[in-house]
Amino acid sequence: MAVYLLPKTRLLSKAAVNFKPIPNKWSAKWTVVRRSISSGKHQDQNSNHHQQQQQQQQQGRQSKGKFNKIQRKWSWKAGAGWTILSVLDWWLLAAGGWLTWRGVFLRWTPIGICMIAAAQWHLHNRELDRKGLPRTAASWQMNIYCSLPLRMMSRAWGWLADCRVPTPARPLLYGLYSTAFGVNIEEAASSDFKNYRSLAEFFTRSLKEDVRYVDPKSCIVSPCDGRVLHFGTATNCQIEQVKGVSYSLEEFLGPPTWSDKNECPTIVEKIKKKSPDNALYQCIIYLAPGDYHRFHSPTVWKPEIRRHFSGELLSVSPKVAKWMPGLFCLNERALYIGKWKHGFFSFTAVGATNVGSVQIYMDEKLKTNQWVGLEVGTHRCKEYDELVLPSDAFLGKGELLGQFNMGSTIVLIFEAPRDFKFNLQPGQVVRMGQRLGCVGDKEDTIEDLNKTKRIIESM
Repeated sequence: MAVYLLPKTRLLSKAAVNFKPIPNKWSAKWTVVRRSISSGKHQDQNSNHHQQQQQQQQQGRQSKGKFNKIQRKWSWKAGAGWTILSVLDWWLLAAGGWLTWRGVFLRWTPIGICMIAAAQWHLHNRELDRKGLPRTAASWQMNIYCSLPLRMMSRAWGWLADCRVPTPARPLLYGLYSTAFGVNIEEAASSDFKNYRSLAEFFTRSLKEDVRYVDPKSCIVSPCDGRVLHFGTATNCQIEQVKGVSYSLEEFLGPPTWSDKNECPTIVEKIKKKSPDNALYQCIIYLAPGDYHRFHSPTVWKPEIRRHFSGELLSVSPKVAKWMPGLFCLNERALYIGKWKHGFFSFTAVGATNVGSVQIYMDEKLKTNQWVGLEVGTHRCKEYDELVLPSDAFLGKGELLGQFNMGSTIVLIFEAPRDFKFNLQPGQVVRMGQRLGCVGDKEDTIEDLNKTKRIIESM
């Protein structure tokens, strides 16, 4: 068997050694195919490279102004340093450009300002707590608050409140307002919501004649519906607007040009008109949005001078009054200075945020909440216009005096004997005509009206 296969094996090996390919038959075709494949690969590489460049340009356009992405291949040889850098790069990308100019001014800067303000507020409150004083606003907080466009907002609200409300929508709108602020519509002269053309008319609604009783035996009655913020004596130049927070009497009233007592050392002694043994008293009543917005004369008195202070329009709510010292000296106010049978008497209607205007029926020249320009942070609290009222101007107890076109505050500062006593409690809710106080056991009667006028004229 082996002898037989050996000659065939030799023949095959000789044939393989002597084999020669046919020239220009397979080699050319194979070469063409090989070249086409390689050129296709080259074109694919060029196209892929071109696409990558376009993608990088698009990403560069999208990330303009941001940190470009640093592409690094993580490997075990990179070490911990490259790992940390890669994590930071990805964190910056995930943060969305916090370190760009836009990110600094729109993200970091406001956050930093808020954090600094919060820290300053905390330190200020801690210092007040250490001294045992109430937590009130610092000077920089008051400047920021006064820089808000509150007058523009109040004028816009006054215009909006005076717009006509469609008749079908009046019950819904006024009903929601009454529910939100506790308005007792049954006390109004008209309990039908459809009879009020606008919100301003609804705010300044009149009452029925028998729903408020003016106490004829009281020396002084409440001029409006509201809540008593503070009452008491004014013994020095600083008097309290709420417990622990005071304001300057001279800044509130202005210089006492009506007095000829130049030798008196204090403003309290200068403004007294009848007796140096008398004391000076004050009563502050806050009108909430749901209260009756008209105010009346608290006693029989004669107004002689009107002073209009064009100040700020800050909120006069009890919380703000506790927080901001000198609030009533900063706000716009219409101050009427005169006298009653016990001496000096003043009635002040203080403006506030969203109070469209303060209207005094006997003083048609008074214009409040006027446009004063775009100057921000300039306090006009010391500037005022003065008007001398007619000599025959007398106001009786309970006589209608004016109205707020939104809730605000009434401040009474008057002279009375030292045995004058208030019949009030701090935070008490009062109604117009309710007894505020009287001198000792004396009581006034309706028959004393002419006698009281003669006493005032002779003063």
